[in-house]
Amino acid sequence: MTRVLVLAKKSALRMHLEGQDPSRHDRVERLLRENDLTVQRMSGAHAQHEACLAELKAALEELGCEAKLVMAAALDEFKVVIDPRPGGPGVMPPARRPDLVVTVGGDGTLLAASHAIGSDTPILAINSAPQYSVGFFCGGQLGNVRDTLARALASELPVAKLTRMRVEKDDQLLTTRVLNEVLVCCASPAATTRYILEHRGNVEEQKSSGIWIGPAAGSTAAQRSAGGRVLPLQSEKLQFVVREPYTPAGQVLRLPRGLVSRGESLSIRVKMSDGRLFVDGPHEMHTVTIGDHLRFSASDEPLTLLGVVRRRGWNTKKTA
Repeated sequence: MTRVLVLAKKSALRMHLEGQDPSRHDRVERLLRENDLTVQRMSGAHAQHEACLAELKAALEELGCEAKLVMAAALDEFKVVIDPRPGGPGVMPPARRPDLVVTVGGDGTLLAASHAIGSDTPILAINSAPQYSVGFFCGGQLGNVRDTLARALASELPVAKLTRMRVEKDDQLLTTRVLNEVLVCCASPAATTRYILEHRGNVEEQKSSGIWIGPAAGSTAAQRSAGGRVLPLQSEKLQFVVREPYTPAGQVLRLPRGLVSRGESLSIRVKMSDGRLFVDGPHEMHTVTIGDHLRFSASDEPLTLLGVVRRRGWNTKKTA
């Protein structure tokens, strides 16, 4: 029997109905009664998400899978679903590791779940509310869950090995599983981010709004919005893009962006006392301060993603 671990987000409406955010409960109740524009999407997205969960449950039963469902409001809870430590808090111990992980939500859910998944476990992302959420990484969606899951179990879906990024701070390993990007910036978005950047022997002191660093899978997101390139999906290169750099009059910034090949690393020496390093969105954050040395390189733990096909602007060729 195939073991399937399902990692699903809780919809915003479900979290509200369960009272998981009491500080905003009364306000959201009033906005829902008034059909305010700011909450109009909540009901529709919730309905689609719940329908997708029901569709997936029926498919798992029909296909004879041994399934474990984990739902989370805070997506960083997914980080301990598979815990390698004996007696650790993971819901699925090492001896019962899944044959397949299925995420139910959108790209944010897949990103959060990917930090709990090693390179040897395939992951299938299902876009549960395609009218309301982005599903760039998703191999299936509401309405085709049974067919997509059956093809995944039969090894009939395309398989992509996506490069992830390794991040170190001084002598500390922070992560080897960055799929989208890291943002290094000041704690205040209104303050200047100050650092020394080093790449391929070039050293440059910079001031900016921050710097994005990430693998190819994230190149269509923040990197692209900040002026970076869209890399081939399975490229092993990393990309860094400086956000809103300050360029003194008469000077030219030498390292506004660049590619980092496997075997190389990008170095950042922090020059601000109150810095932050955000990993794949807002859910994982590390404090950095003046004198910290950050290093970014291609990880030896790729993500095995199922069902991703060529998207607009996203080349599937191997090389960059």
